[in-house]
Amino acid sequence: MSHNCCEHHQDGAEHEHDHEHESGPLVELVTLRDWLRYAVTRFNRAGLFFGHGCDNAYDEAVWLLLHTLSLPLDRLEPFLDACITSEERGEIFNVIERRAEERIPAAYLTGEAWLGEYRFNVDERVIVPRSFFAEHLEDRFSPWIEDPAAVDSALDMCTGSGCLAILMAHAFPNARVVGVDLSEDALEVAHSNVAEYSLEDRVELVKSDVFDELDGRRFDLIISNPPYVTTDSMETLPPEYLHEPRMALAAGEDGLDVVRRLLAESRKHLNPDGVLAVEVGHNRHIVEAAFPDLPFVWLSGNGGDDMVFVLRAEDLPA
Repeated sequence: MSHNCCEHHQDGAEHEHDHEHESGPLVELVTLRDWLRYAVTRFNRAGLFFGHGCDNAYDEAVWLLLHTLSLPLDRLEPFLDACITSEERGEIFNVIERRAEERIPAAYLTGEAWLGEYRFNVDERVIVPRSFFAEHLEDRFSPWIEDPAAVDSALDMCTGSGCLAILMAHAFPNARVVGVDLSEDALEVAHSNVAEYSLEDRVELVKSDVFDELDGRRFDLIISNPPYVTTDSMETLPPEYLHEPRMALAAGEDGLDVVRRLLAESRKHLNPDGVLAVEVGHNRHIVEAAFPDLPFVWLSGNGGDDMVFVLRAEDLPA
């Protein structure tokens, strides 16, 4: 049956040559297996950067093809020898070319990003979710949070798409979660994600420049994945990153513009036993040099070590 299907499409290929807009791949590649091989080769030859959900050409090609064909993202094998219709070939070719030529991150092409089992709507109004916090929230931030059920209030500073605020709401079932961002565009995306998880009654989204609009509010846990890219690093970012909002990446000469405010102002927004955790990427050495007197504890994880620091309220400047 499958063999006959493929023969049918190959026979029909002669007619497809009549259409000037159709190029080689549209008539020569028949099955999903063919298109997957083509996509991996295309991505590798284009020298793409993978850092927005996948870390290699194969995984990203699988994701883009399955998504474009509206197939389950975890079921590749049953479809490998399925024939692709002429209409679908055009869609697949287009998404492969946009990824290779325009260097658009796959998350923007699909309109979705994943942290573990959680799916989020994303577009170019928000940074692509890829936080080291995801695995720590999966463990309910143990051992720093002894009793997840006792957490009444939590804050996600620089929430972007709202992904971490939503993960916090799942990790701490009794907590009211606040997600803060300065970008109205980002907050629009965050609202769509909060609604998708039916968390409107537990996750509040606030437009604020760091703590400016949170006067008097205190939390048991504050986490933040703020902008932390240095000026020098901004100038050498792969093209894929240039599709993301600059304000979600750039953080001044040493990458600490927002981190400084978090360290200076968090204590008055934490409950007495509260905890602050901040992701700073590969900037541990910069952070420790700028704040030599703070007793940072650096977390280890599957995604990498020393990317997130933790401080208790009592260790922060008053």
